[in-house]
Amino acid sequence: MKFKWRKWNRGVHRDFGYLFFGMTLIYAISGIGMNHLSKEWDPRIKVDQKDIQVEIQGEINKKKVINILDQIGEEDNYKNHFFPNDSYLKIFLKDKGEVLINLASGAGTFERKQTRPILNETVWLHYDPVKWWTWFSDIYCGALILLAVSGLFIIRGKQGITGRGAWMTLFGIVIPIVFLLIYFYK
Repeated sequence: MKFKWRKWNRGVHRDFGYLFFGMTLIYAISGIGMNHLSKEWDPRIKVDQKDIQVEIQGEINKKKVINILDQIGEEDNYKNHFFPNDSYLKIFLKDKGEVLINLASGAGTFERKQTRPILNETVWLHYDPVKWWTWFSDIYCGALILLAVSGLFIIRGKQGITGRGAWMTLFGIVIPIVFLLIYFYK
């Protein structure tokens, strides 16, 4: 009996595709978020910021700081405060927020940070958080190699690897090489 390698190849490709579907989504979604990471945008954290104006009277102590927070509706969230310099007061809030106030004018900014659902978790997994996840990620990478190679041999004939597929594969290899030549090896 002749070994039917194409049938075996299709089965491996199909089953690994199903098995690693979730991992592919995790790495794709988090990868897009990480590709666009900048000072203005973080895939893990959303920052809401608004300008505020408060009244400041006399010596600043904890009671006065809580009074300042009362003016912006955050009196129950006081965590701590300090003076980064002689001109400013910085107040930390319990729920990932902070307030920065100019002591002379009372003008300031109120900032609250919230984690982005789904993106925060996928980026955490992308950063390889624990040792066993490293092993699972390595298995996934091996499966991606197997999926890429087995995918080359799914279709036969002029649309497969001996025809159009060869040109598409070559094009997919040339793109990163050209990018490296232009930007990495300048």
